[in-house]
Amino acid sequence: MAVLRTLLYLFVYPGLLFLFAYSTFCEWFDRKVFARLQNRMGPTHTGSFGLLQPIADFIKLLAKEDVVPAAADKGLFRVLPAFGLAVVSAAGLLLPVWNFDLAVPSFTSFQGDLIVLLYLLSLPTLIIFLAAWSSTNYFSSIGGARVLTMLFGYEVPLFLAVLSPAILAGSWRLAEIAAFYQAKPLLILPNLLAFAIAVVAVQAKLERCPFDIPHAETEIVGGTFTEFSGKKLALFRLMFDIEMVVSSGLLAAVFLGGFPGGALVGFAHLVVKTLFVIFLLSLIRALTSRIRIDQVVTLAWKYLAPLAVLQLLIIILLKGLLS
Repeated sequence: MAVLRTLLYLFVYPGLLFLFAYSTFCEWFDRKVFARLQNRMGPTHTGSFGLLQPIADFIKLLAKEDVVPAAADKGLFRVLPAFGLAVVSAAGLLLPVWNFDLAVPSFTSFQGDLIVLLYLLSLPTLIIFLAAWSSTNYFSSIGGARVLTMLFGYEVPLFLAVLSPAILAGSWRLAEIAAFYQAKPLLILPNLLAFAIAVVAVQAKLERCPFDIPHAETEIVGGTFTEFSGKKLALFRLMFDIEMVVSSGLLAAVFLGGFPGGALVGFAHLVVKTLFVIFLLSLIRALTSRIRIDQVVTLAWKYLAPLAVLQLLIIILLKGLLS
């Protein structure tokens, strides 16, 4: 029975099959919200209300010609899309979407899994940089350099913001952090500043407007993915979709009280809370326009990082008062 449950967890829910289905649904939701905020319709024709449009786009890319540039590092160029997809899928397994037994650590829930999840979410940025560099295209190289530059801006505020609720909860385990805020929901309020910082940092991590500088079509054609096509581009797009789900799930777990209940109730909480975070990301995307790379770094180090440090000090003082 334990083996069956493990296989179910890995491949069905919340494993690979669920991540694929839910990430494509979240892409549809994001596109639909973004379109409506701009007074457009968004996906409409493929499936009811256009629900199957992301899957149709994925299948269409799989069927297209897969071109590898003659000057590219062919080994890296071929393997990096699959490696990136594997990394974000592994990160998704760490989300506490089932009612874990807090007394028994497992391979998907253990002390320090918050740090592991943050580490896994950092790897796609490095993979995108290597993918751009391996293609040897000038536009891709510029996009890759922008990806790394942004990484040194938003990563520190994101880490500091996510660690604030962990410090107040007194744990580095996602399930325990979620359980703490489920039991004491009023303590979610002191972390609202950290939540706002984390949402902005995740927007930058996902390279969404106003942080879509690495693949700015009007400046550098397609940036990091200029040379990618067919199956490889499809895998990268799916990687971004799953990364959006995992990042939203992380924010929901540590800031919004996690996903309490069993499989069905936990699933409902997962959907509602992650869609709420994605709605906020879509709102930022619709209300802003692209900024320069130096403005991203300035925003991160002049505003987000000091605010994140201030949030940490507030949480430390509050924890001292509560203890």
